Amino acid sequence: MSPRAASRLEILGFPRVYDYTAGKADWGSYGLPLDGNADSSTRVSSVAATDVPICRLDESVSAVAARLPDGWDICVVTNNVSVVLGSLGRSALRSNQRTSVEDAMTAGPSTIRPSARLDAITTRMREQDLTRIIITRSDGVLLGVLRTEDIEPPGINH
Repeated sequence: MSPRAASRLEILGFPRVYDYTAGKADWGSYGLPLDGNADSSTRVSSVAATDVPICRLDESVSAVAARLPDGWDICVVTNNVSVVLGSLGRSALRSNQRTSVEDAMTAGPSTIRPSARLDAITTRMREQDLTRIIITRSDGVLLGVLRTEDIEPPGINH
């Protein structure tokens, strides 16, 4: 839509107007709402945890481990604009290393988009024995983490 059309819709009272040209796939990769048979409720963003522990490169691993919320065994390493740089997994966090996050992290972790189909990612997690996957927008900004407990009730093992 043109900027002129977007402006007109705003004047008419539409609360959210998007001047978007990149396409449906990129729209979904930003976690924006999807409609139809495969709407947003069928996507990983509908169940993923969004209040994710984050840390910075210059922090110490021991300090990060000490402030990790209950139930979390990962800390996502981001920069000042929330772009994912790496992750600290359970082994690094349990080691209580007095080293920097930058030295202990796994750089460039695998990520998925919020528009990924939940059923396909659930299958992938089971087949690859994954307990969590980081979710980012197409520009690398952290949106959340999908954990096994987000998709399976407690006590169910596949």
